[in-house]
Amino acid sequence: MVETAPQHQSPVGAIVNITEEAASKAKDVVKDPYKGIRIAVVGGGCAGLQYDLQPAEGPAEGDIVLEFFGVSFYINPMVVPYIKGTTIDYSHSLMEGGFKFINPNATSSCGCGTSFGI
Repeated sequence: MVETAPQHQSPVGAIVNITEEAASKAKDVVKDPYKGIRIAVVGGGCAGLQYDLQPAEGPAEGDIVLEFFGVSFYINPMVVPYIKGTTIDYSHSLMEGGFKFINPNATSSCGCGTSFGI
């Protein structure tokens, strides 16, 4: 399944929304042999679950493939309940710079912003 987002908005009912700033930063990482970014959720962190972004050589079998601002993002369908509706942004702030996850499903999170609970 491949969904392509217009340059200014996410597809209707999208699993995640990637801001232009986040896609631009991801594009800096996606160099040969990588073809996109894997968005995952793993156990750990202060709140029980952690977001994980990693360069990927391509989608795994069964992955959902989303494209934002010319960058492909791969998501295993098993993590969709944890990230549905999440916006991923990027901040250049000196104190709190990096990828930011705004997840409407999170019932708790830690101060670093990469760990959450549902």
